[in-house]
Amino acid sequence: MAALIYTYPALYPGKLLKRYKRFFADIELESGEVVTAHCPNTGPMTGISTIGSRVYLSKSADPKRKLAYTWELIEVCDTEPTWVGTNTGLPNKVTRLVLEHQLLPELGAYTEIRCEVPYGADKKSRIDFLLLGTGKPTYIEVKSTTWAQQDLVLFPDTVTTRGQKHLRELMALLPEANPVMLFFINRGDCPYFAPGDTADPTYGRLFREAIAIGVKVLPCRFEITPIGIRYLGLAELRY
Repeated sequence: MAALIYTYPALYPGKLLKRYKRFFADIELESGEVVTAHCPNTGPMTGISTIGSRVYLSKSADPKRKLAYTWELIEVCDTEPTWVGTNTGLPNKVTRLVLEHQLLPELGAYTEIRCEVPYGADKKSRIDFLLLGTGKPTYIEVKSTTWAQQDLVLFPDTVTTRGQKHLRELMALLPEANPVMLFFINRGDCPYFAPGDTADPTYGRLFREAIAIGVKVLPCRFEITPIGIRYLGLAELRY
């Protein structure tokens, strides 16, 4: 079994009572106390916000925070119980660790990792990661996804004009650079990945166009547990 690439801080178990106004979730802790936690995932969370599900929260020691708790994981029971990551702030942090450990041979050789580098025609966009070293620079955009249909995970689960823009910007980098779209599959039960055509047909069209002209797609699978996160390798791409 692969080693943990990321270890969670102390987590607090509970039960999801309600998710509302995108940013908030009411959780009943094991003690019976009901707390309001910050929900980092502001999307629809399709299929992963069932009331009554087991969840885990982290707790901040910062007294200035309005909400001390952050919703980190939820257990879904599609075919069998599976933990899914709900903190959308973590995928870039974990991806950075994956890059530092050079766990993706598909990226080739590199000696330097930069984050949030301005790019694009107007330099108003920022790429999540830029790899430098031997050969052309590699630009990596990271997208977290949790929407599953049986053993197939999809992205996006809603219309994303921002995601469409990122695909167009990656395509514009060719042929001077190596553009990469990295999908962070925030659950370990899906060995297959596809674009979410029913949620955003335009994204699906751009996705296929990007692959056709040379944008590399890496659907990276991660096992999520209340202890930590493991990298499982690439999902099979279906498009």
